[in-house]
Amino acid sequence: MAPPLRTRITRLLGIEHPILGGGLMWLSDARYVAALVNAGCMGFITPRSFHSDEAFGNELRLCSDLTGGRPFGVNLTLSSRPEANAAVQRWLDMALAHGVRIFETAGHAPVELIDTLHKASAIVVHKSSSIRHALSAERAGADAVALVGMEEGGHPGTNELPTMLMGALAVDRFRVPVVLGGGIGRGRQLAAVLAQGLDGVLIGSRFLVCEEIGAHRRYKEHLLNCDEHSTVRLLQSLGNTWRVLRNDTARQIDEIERAGAADHAVFGELISGQTARDHCYANGDWQRGMLSLGPSIAFAKRIEPLKSIVADLLEEARASIACLSSLEQE
Repeated sequence: MAPPLRTRITRLLGIEHPILGGGLMWLSDARYVAALVNAGCMGFITPRSFHSDEAFGNELRLCSDLTGGRPFGVNLTLSSRPEANAAVQRWLDMALAHGVRIFETAGHAPVELIDTLHKASAIVVHKSSSIRHALSAERAGADAVALVGMEEGGHPGTNELPTMLMGALAVDRFRVPVVLGGGIGRGRQLAAVLAQGLDGVLIGSRFLVCEEIGAHRRYKEHLLNCDEHSTVRLLQSLGNTWRVLRNDTARQIDEIERAGAADHAVFGELISGQTARDHCYANGDWQRGMLSLGPSIAFAKRIEPLKSIVADLLEEARASIACLSSLEQE
């Protein structure tokens, strides 16, 4: 049996492999998160994906059943709009009552949230698209940080720095464990991250074609034909950068933005998350909706169980690490 890749993040979270799964909006449910946990990684259920507290509670119970009681995480993302955060405290309380003690936080001013979680003896991994904000989260008490570069699918913020550059800058600046996300989908990239002295990776887009992701098979089959040029960053002019699949909706958004749109309301239902959920994820129409996606989708070659993807990542990572070791012997 190959030796485990132990880092500070595996020890902090009690996991076997230094791999965290992205909290995919609409898709980060019990089945996906349990697959991550059962593969020796860590995943986070995203409560914003569910239409009610009851549905979120059902996912918490199902995840516990599917993991046999092994720990899993919950994502709590704070919006810059206070009214959008009304349910966060309820979700937090529900997760804690269920026994969850690992949380991924993200978004605006997490100081109070981190403090609340620590009072409940929870572990906090804060996700940020800038070193400056990640350092603020560390000062606020975050137990680890996830830094995401401009390659991240979804919302990489206004960051213009690529993932590996951010990692190289971060090595000497943090006391807490650091994982990198954005454009990562191969084991050799995991090896490169570890070789820099960082603690692991955060992967989202590469896992979209796993069997446990609850998206329509037609969409997954389209993703298998995507390459590194199949995504585009939009809404930068509005300060809400969003990296998505190049499709009909993305082209419409681009045209409206280029015409000088100054308000999100101009885009209407085109940027509604429900459009992606109902037309693509539920029915397979990948031309409809803003579909968060990063260029690491180019690494996806087949639909398969998540544990198989993880196994391939680890095998390649170990082979790359062995190559590094052999350089010292020559």
